[in-house]
Amino acid sequence: MTDTSSTNIPISPRQAMIRRALRHKGLIFGTVVMAVVILIAIFAPLLTEYDPYKQNLLTRMKPPVLLGGDPDHWLGTDALGRDYWARLAYGARVSLTIGIVAAVISATIGCTLGILAGYFGGRVDAVVTFLINVRLAMPVVLVALAVVALLGGSLIVVISVLGLLLWDRFAVVLRSATMQVRSLEYIAAAEVLGASLPRILVKDILPNVMNHLIVIFTLEMAHAIILEAALSFLGLGVQPPTPSWGLMISEGKEMLLFESWLITIPGVALFFLVLAINMMGDGIRDVTAPEGRN
Repeated sequence: MTDTSSTNIPISPRQAMIRRALRHKGLIFGTVVMAVVILIAIFAPLLTEYDPYKQNLLTRMKPPVLLGGDPDHWLGTDALGRDYWARLAYGARVSLTIGIVAAVISATIGCTLGILAGYFGGRVDAVVTFLINVRLAMPVVLVALAVVALLGGSLIVVISVLGLLLWDRFAVVLRSATMQVRSLEYIAAAEVLGASLPRILVKDILPNVMNHLIVIFTLEMAHAIILEAALSFLGLGVQPPTPSWGLMISEGKEMLLFESWLITIPGVALFFLVLAINMMGDGIRDVTAPEGRN
């Protein structure tokens, strides 16, 4: 008989990672849902013939088709007669834009501070740690409410406020990860060979902490989307008539007992988007650092 164990072909780390990713149900689910939401946001003009801003009081408060509504408005219309599917599709753009841009701003601030603190240590680390403690002492929701109430609610203001308030987790995680990488031999070798500081930070340290960065980015992206929805629900986020899922929930709350679908539809969409982002982050963590995980 032939020994089949001798015919086993070793696979590269990248191939092993791909295999783990294809077997990770949470990662697959999150990726599929995110892909669907992104495609809806990109191709919204092709998926609906209605303008999300156009009002028609003659067709107001039509229920979805499943509840006996008009087939021309398969998700119904709101109190101003605007097509609900059009507002939902275009609202995906708003949610994704806020989540991605706010997370990019936070990542830029947090990663810069965290890597510098982890690499230099000493006084630099002490200053960054103080800044992190100051930030952690500030309640995100209360500060966001105060700033937005002071400056006025708009897409740019909401993105800026969230981006400037969600960087602490990036700084904490990247600081710890950089301290671990800093002690490795190839960093010392690069310093001995005379490599410049920007090259060491960008070429040697950043790629080795990138998996931590990606995971935190997905978490903060979901966090930003939830906070925007909360601000919009309170009337201090994205302002009408911009189609925002949080604003759609806010506009439908007065009809909760009579037309609950006005809240259910954007609420379910928001739930699945945030769930997909979190499951993607969890899946990326498991796939890139699978040791010791079930």
